[in-house]
Amino acid sequence: MVCRAHTPAMATALSEIEEAGRVLADPTAYADEPRLHDALTLLRREQPVARVVTDNYRPFWAVTKHDDIMDVERDNTLWINEPRPLLMNLEQEAELDKQAAMGIELKTLVHIDDPKHRVLRAIGADWFRPKAMRDMKLRTDELATRYVNKLMEAGGTCDFAQDVAVHFPLYVIMSLLGIPESDFDRMLKLTQELFGGDDTEFQRGATPEEQLLALLDFFGYFSGLTASRRENPTDDLASTIANAKVDGELLSDVDTASYYTIIATAGHDTTSATIAGGLEALLQHPDQLARLRENPDLMPLAVDEMIRWVTPVKEFMRTATADTEIRGVPIAEGDSVLLSYPSGNRDEDTFGNPFTFDVSRDPNKHLAFGFGVHFCLGAALARMEVNSFFSALLPRLESIEIDGDVERMSTIFVGGIKHLPIRYSLR
Repeated sequence: MVCRAHTPAMATALSEIEEAGRVLADPTAYADEPRLHDALTLLRREQPVARVVTDNYRPFWAVTKHDDIMDVERDNTLWINEPRPLLMNLEQEAELDKQAAMGIELKTLVHIDDPKHRVLRAIGADWFRPKAMRDMKLRTDELATRYVNKLMEAGGTCDFAQDVAVHFPLYVIMSLLGIPESDFDRMLKLTQELFGGDDTEFQRGATPEEQLLALLDFFGYFSGLTASRRENPTDDLASTIANAKVDGELLSDVDTASYYTIIATAGHDTTSATIAGGLEALLQHPDQLARLRENPDLMPLAVDEMIRWVTPVKEFMRTATADTEIRGVPIAEGDSVLLSYPSGNRDEDTFGNPFTFDVSRDPNKHLAFGFGVHFCLGAALARMEVNSFFSALLPRLESIEIDGDVERMSTIFVGGIKHLPIRYSLR
């Protein structure tokens, strides 16, 4: 009788957990942060390693605790990126398989495992080391000031996300690559189409075939860039990639185009999401905005708190190379796990008051850049850009407020605020 009495409650709890897991495969959930974080909080508390079975996706395990995500990322032999580095639905996977059979296959640092990953990563690594960042600091500060000036020129109201936040980091990374300014808008549109395939405002089309046309356009553009830099080498990152050799051979067209694509997209989209989301967080927490303005020395800590708060990259996946377990849950060889970074970055066991935005949070062991051998190549650049922008903006603020509805992108991979209307006065 006791078991029967508990059965309805147990069934309800199981149903709630299953529904929470399915949220991770629902792009609209990431545009609704209360819904997303309610689901992730439930998973962390009740079933931190949860089997997710949902329509139109191959099953996977959701890993939602900070330390478990770290453990998976530490062991890049047991847990590999290939063949399923990202969560995709069945139609998207089928389209990628079809394109791969045609010789068109995106193989970025995100997709590749060691030893090839280590070799390819080294090609661009020097461009993002501390010395390179010090050399870029003055230029980044100048560009930050330019875009704060654009705010003043806008006359006191704007859509901060689309008018400012997307353009500043875009300019930085495209200049680093050596792409002409006349092509910046094209790169922005292609990036939004590539990452916004689940968002009706940004997607190229409704079908996987239409959405993946953005990838083909990237490949076409970067094939031309490769040919140009091989014929006439320059002193930019694009030339470094185009003329790099592995075992005495130039990279293939697919490898060069893939390298450009990850730098040109992730190199600005994640930072723009942090800048827009960071400003929203400051406006929603005026006490923290006041603290940061009164004590600019907090800026490095505030930058990492903005990155934790926004977590632009929502997930990566890993596949087990042998039977194993996570938190006592058996995982079979060949099974895939989804590493939920927004969940790890709100883990109550790692962060004190994780749902409090605190510009002085220290330590801040957020997972927004990943961990281990796949730690974000451009992490230092992203931190520097966010620091430069807010260091330029805050001293000039007289007043600022949100002036309308804030909208977030529907996505299961990368995204953040897509519209942030503000009203402000600058000096």
